[in-house]
Amino acid sequence: MNTVLAGVVAYLIGSISFAIVFSKLFKLADPRTYGSKNPGATNVLRSGNKAAAILTLIFDAAKGWFAVWLCKFYAAQYGLGDATIALVAVAAFLGHLYPVFHRFQGGKGVATALGVLIGIHWTLALAALAAFAIVVALTRYVSLASMVAAAFAVFYYVMTEGTDTVALGILVMALLLTWRHKANIERLFRGNESKLGRKKAH
Repeated sequence: MNTVLAGVVAYLIGSISFAIVFSKLFKLADPRTYGSKNPGATNVLRSGNKAAAILTLIFDAAKGWFAVWLCKFYAAQYGLGDATIALVAVAAFLGHLYPVFHRFQGGKGVATALGVLIGIHWTLALAALAAFAIVVALTRYVSLASMVAAAFAVFYYVMTEGTDTVALGILVMALLLTWRHKANIERLFRGNESKLGRKKAH
């Protein structure tokens, strides 16, 4: 019962779309109505308001971290093990992808996934960030870097911690994140995916 409750709480935390929250606070257009129509930091940046975009990035990551941290904080008191941590990680991520508070129209989950990894272990998040930075530096494709970093997070965790339920949770997130980037994958194959620092190809 405690595991189910933890999963529900994590999903609700993840369902807070800070792209929408900060867009309202800064009196910007709903990020689901322009650009990629993706309620995330990158699309909020298209509004021209860097402060709102940075806050969106920070808080979307923070909610992923907070959900996992909360689970760990109460783990001993309520007998929450690795399986619950894995469930909470996936639930918070799913909340961002399909937020109940925002008509289930969520983002791609990159920032929230990073926050979840920080909650699991900071070195895991650092390894994923390093993979992301390397791919961006080599290709300038943020979407490709995000997917590679997600896959590398799975590899790194398995190599350092082994195959357990948390590894399974990270794998599920990586697969979901990749699936949410399916349009980007199609553009990458067509050769017209936008690169960092360049205008989107038409």
